[in-house]
Amino acid sequence: MTTQDAQARSMGAPCYTEMTREQILRILPHRPPMLMVDRLINVVSGESAVGIKETSQDDWYFKGHFEKKAVMPGVMIIEALAQTAAALAMDHLGVYDKDKLVYFMGIDEARFRKMVFPGDVLHLEVFKTHRRGNVWRFKGVAKVNGEVVAEAVKTAMIADN
Repeated sequence: MTTQDAQARSMGAPCYTEMTREQILRILPHRPPMLMVDRLINVVSGESAVGIKETSQDDWYFKGHFEKKAVMPGVMIIEALAQTAAALAMDHLGVYDKDKLVYFMGIDEARFRKMVFPGDVLHLEVFKTHRRGNVWRFKGVAKVNGEVVAEAVKTAMIADN
């Protein structure tokens, strides 16, 4: 257990080593091919998590983007960060079987630093920076091999489905 996990656990926050794809599917309404996160690791309930997305040449968004050199569209990286944040919030609230949805209200400070290619493994780090009622704000950083490829701040609202 990391120091961060121990601190969170001492404050009463549930901590997990991993959230499986099956658990994510119970929380999020997204389904393949739009499900952009394979699993979560280092979850500190309601505070932070790391989503993992293993890209493949077979992923639909690589076809035609671009013909001679496949690159993951930046909007799909932002979507993967958003889904990681949504899973973190929904799990923290104990919302399963989709009786609520996370609606993203804004994306700020989006920056794209490096390209993501087929076969890359995205580490999608999200941190809650603010929460007021049903509105949450997250900072997200996407990395490949420890290098930042994209980042953004997202504001979301959790509402009835």
